[in-house]
Amino acid sequence: MKRPIHNHPILSVCRAIPGAGNVSPMIAALGLAFASTGLAAPNDTLTPQSAIAFADSRQSYGGHAYRFAGDGPIEVRIRAETPGGFLAFLWGSKNDLRSASVHINGAVLHLSAGGYDGFRWLTIPVPSNVSGPLYEIRIDNGPIGKPAFLAGIRSLAADEAAEMPKLTIVEPAFSDMRPIWDREPPEPIADARFKAAEKNGRLAAEAFYRCRKFIDGWLAHADPKTGLIPRNLRDSPYWNGRDSAADNYPFMVLTAAMTDKPLLDGRLTAMLRAEIRLTCRIDRLPDDWSFPKQTWRRETIDPDAVIFDAAEYVKDGLIPITEWLGKSPWSERAVGIVDDIWKHASIETPSGRIPTRNFEVNGDLLQACSRLFWFTGDRKYLDWAIRLGDYYLLGDRHPTLNPGELNLGDHSCEVINGLSELYVACASAAPLKREAYRIPLRRLYDRILEVGRNEHGMIYLTINPVAGTHGSELTDNWGYNYDGIHTIYQTDGVTAYRDAVLKALGNLKTHYSGRAGLCQNNSADGYADSIEGAINLLNREPVGSAFDWVDSEIRVMWAKQKADGVIEGWHGDGNFARTSLMYALLKTQGCRLEPWRPDLRIGAFRDGAEVCLSISADQPWQGKLVFDQPRHRTHMRLPFDYPRINQFPEWFTVGPGEPLEMEMDGGQPVRIARPETGVELSLRSNQTVRALIRPTSNGASSPTHP
Repeated sequence: MKRPIHNHPILSVCRAIPGAGNVSPMIAALGLAFASTGLAAPNDTLTPQSAIAFADSRQSYGGHAYRFAGDGPIEVRIRAETPGGFLAFLWGSKNDLRSASVHINGAVLHLSAGGYDGFRWLTIPVPSNVSGPLYEIRIDNGPIGKPAFLAGIRSLAADEAAEMPKLTIVEPAFSDMRPIWDREPPEPIADARFKAAEKNGRLAAEAFYRCRKFIDGWLAHADPKTGLIPRNLRDSPYWNGRDSAADNYPFMVLTAAMTDKPLLDGRLTAMLRAEIRLTCRIDRLPDDWSFPKQTWRRETIDPDAVIFDAAEYVKDGLIPITEWLGKSPWSERAVGIVDDIWKHASIETPSGRIPTRNFEVNGDLLQACSRLFWFTGDRKYLDWAIRLGDYYLLGDRHPTLNPGELNLGDHSCEVINGLSELYVACASAAPLKREAYRIPLRRLYDRILEVGRNEHGMIYLTINPVAGTHGSELTDNWGYNYDGIHTIYQTDGVTAYRDAVLKALGNLKTHYSGRAGLCQNNSADGYADSIEGAINLLNREPVGSAFDWVDSEIRVMWAKQKADGVIEGWHGDGNFARTSLMYALLKTQGCRLEPWRPDLRIGAFRDGAEVCLSISADQPWQGKLVFDQPRHRTHMRLPFDYPRINQFPEWFTVGPGEPLEMEMDGGQPVRIARPETGVELSLRSNQTVRALIRPTSNGASSPTHP
């Protein structure tokens, strides 16, 4: 459902329903006679009514004004008719399934209904742990189907609700794990820093667990002959580069790298070998592999499609793996693919041949070649990227100087960000090119900021930069665009670019709660991209309210996962895992436990240069506390850690030769001489260890950990 963007205060569009407690629910269901009444809207100074309609909403269907949960939370206050009664919702459907997460005085129910056209009164019993007489209700996006849209809400006595149809209560996945994720410590924690760290540990545990279950869900559908996963679970029984390889498989690899090394070294490495053995069709460039036919899906080679798939695989999948693991079989695969893409470049330009005119693919290559230049130290990758930079900034293809539509959404924003990566590389290795690109690149970003964002700093999906117009929809890739803009702030000190990022982050909680998916129709992938964009920028600009927004929106995304681990059954499921891993690393400040186990909980709270860690286990455990590295330097050799699409942000990092000082449970400080190798740790059943970690100099006098 395409939806207009409305941001009026929730209660200002609600109308109290006069005398609704005396109206037969069945009569009301037939006519909704009260929906157009004109009483004053309820607010904090009025006594809550027992029934509310959304008569002032500008959205309507079938003659009824409604509120759409996809536009943000619906928040109302309703007076209970009787203790322990029922709530009825005038629930909309367009012959489809609709769902919502309904919070009633803190209790949460996940509800779904649909398959008819129009509105029907449907009921639920008020949870037994909810007391009246006032219900504070918030309605968010639900775990399945499309977001709910409602024309009214009522409080009913049990006898009124007896013959009315019921809403389906959806049991969320992994309810057996909730005691681990929701259980607070039996004893109060006096130090607020460690209290926050303990809570973060439970959130990180849930994130890691969900990612690990995502792997199980997809491996259950792998092709038994090749071991490869399908593009989608419904209608695509084949492996392809742009989807299976780029969006799903890499985040199985990264999840296993953090939670299951044997799986990484075994089945997931075997999947890489199978992909290389079977799918390479133009030198090392992959093509679609059909499972039913056990051969190519396309009988003839489509060179453009092969290059598209190869570039997507590298930029979206292999580069993020390389940033985390460093040199590996996956980095070798990335280098080989990029070399062969440029080997087959056939389009002549004044600066040399390029592989394609496809905007998205060239954006992929700008990012991949800029990073591989640093990773390998080979100048050819920068030279290839410069050909693309010249093509867009110095020729007649400038993205904002040509008439027509410019898409700033998924895929099309790749060039917008990729040019900033090239600019960083030129600033260090090709200063004359940096000077040549400076003005046209600023012109690109200035025009996007002039016509491409709304009053809250969110980015529109499409703009016409010459006409100065934009479409009505926003893009969940707003953060990807701001990655490039913030990179130029970091490189050239353009404070207006930083201000633009701060504005967007500062408006998330107030205006976009429950709307992280923005224009992506409540897709988990839309939530993932938007949340990722926020996390990446928050790593550079820590706006407190935006961290709160991330905490609330990740739960909406998580609610979409099914009990078997699959999220929505298409290749975008990998993006769910990617963003969940990023969130887990935020909550642990990059610290991890190896080997991982579902009952382990490690959380962190950063207090200036110090990190407070809370580490718990339900069963005995022995292993290592592992610290993150400054991977942009140790793995990628980047000049600085500028924001990059699909990167895993660095929080607390420890490089070689950087000792730490650690206090365990308030004991004496111990100097960790080589923290990059990890710290041996043992936990008893139901034990919690609290550690305070701080950097120290080589001359520190505290005892040294063996």
